[in-house]
Amino acid sequence: MRTLLSRLIHSTPSISRLNTTAVCGRNLCTDSNKVDEPFKTEEAETVNVPPPPTEKLLVLGGNGFVGSHICREALERGLSVASISRSGRSSLHDSWAGNVTWYKGNILSTDSLKEALNGVTAVISCVGGFGSNSYMYKINGTANINAIRAASDQGVKRFVYISAADFGVVNYLLQGYYQGKKAAETELLSKFPYGGVILRPGFIYGTRSVGSMKLPLGVIGSPLETVLQVAKPLNQIPLIGPLLTPPVNVTAVAKVAVRAATDPVFPPGIIDVYGIQRYSQHKSN
Repeated sequence: MRTLLSRLIHSTPSISRLNTTAVCGRNLCTDSNKVDEPFKTEEAETVNVPPPPTEKLLVLGGNGFVGSHICREALERGLSVASISRSGRSSLHDSWAGNVTWYKGNILSTDSLKEALNGVTAVISCVGGFGSNSYMYKINGTANINAIRAASDQGVKRFVYISAADFGVVNYLLQGYYQGKKAAETELLSKFPYGGVILRPGFIYGTRSVGSMKLPLGVIGSPLETVLQVAKPLNQIPLIGPLLTPPVNVTAVAKVAVRAATDPVFPPGIIDVYGIQRYSQHKSN
């Protein structure tokens, strides 16, 4: 019996030796006779990650005064830019115009918009016009509403609408214009609650091209902006107060519009002329 017991003890590894073997197997050896070896890792493969896709911006009415400045601003920021308007390609001979994809179409037509919206991540609308009340409502309201709905259906992330400041008594003289603008604003806030931005500038000044002529509207607009900026408290005067809304440079409008269309943290909602001035002074990333 004693001989059998002795054989069992010598033939079975001790518990402590089993634990030491197990721990050594994990490379955290506690046996004083063993030396830890470094972890062996295979060299990681180099993965070629493609660069993020360039954001594509569609400017509605990009061949107009404000629209052309927006197109140029967007190109300078490295965006892919397309534009759709009734006349198609811009009549401007500036070098940047050759880098825009121009579409000729009517934004009242869903078919015209569908092709232009292909691959677009953001839209800026500068569409508007004057005429009879019915015409102004159609251009400022119906056309923009149609574009907003088409963009929403296409999965566009952000939509910026260049609207207009409230000028008080002037609103009654241009009812179709302002009613159309308000209708478009309401539709935008409904379809793009988290990615819709409305800019409400007053008089927009800058060098405007009319045929071969260039009109330097800044000669009047710039000093007037400075004067009326100081007179901001007077805007609260009923009826005539809104007439003192300061003008704003077209470059500032373009900068804020492009930033609003491309910056995912830019706050949605309505930006008045003072907000446009403020945001235009901020350096965007």
